Formats: sequence, structure tokens, C-alpha cells
Amino acid sequence: MDEHFFQCPYCWEQVSMLIDTSQRQQNYIEDCEICCNPIQIDVVCQDQEIVGFQADNIEQ
Repeated sequence: MDEHFFQCPYCWEQVSMLIDTSQRQQNYIEDCEICCNPIQIDVVCQDQEIVGFQADNIEQ
């Protein structure tokens, strides 16, 4: 597990999350720990390292 920091697409605050780098691709929704809005998370890992990360707001 790696700790990854990114900016929330809603409140623009710095957020951290633990990412399981043993999984090659991950797509899921997680709420921001600060503003509680849902964030679409897309992660790509290779050789136990994060090589791609995207955090997008979910248009409601």
C-alpha cells in the first residue's frame, strides 16, 4: 500500500488515500474526507508503483 496525495476536484483541498499497488488497474468512487463529495478515482500501477492517477468530480 502506498499513500498518495491529490487535490479534491470539489473543495481543492489536499487529500490522501492508501492505494494497493499490487492491483494493476483500479476504478472506484470514494468520498472526499473533507467535503464528502464523491470522487471518481482511476489508478494504474506497474511494478508496485503508481504510473497513472486521476481524480474527477462526478457530475450530478
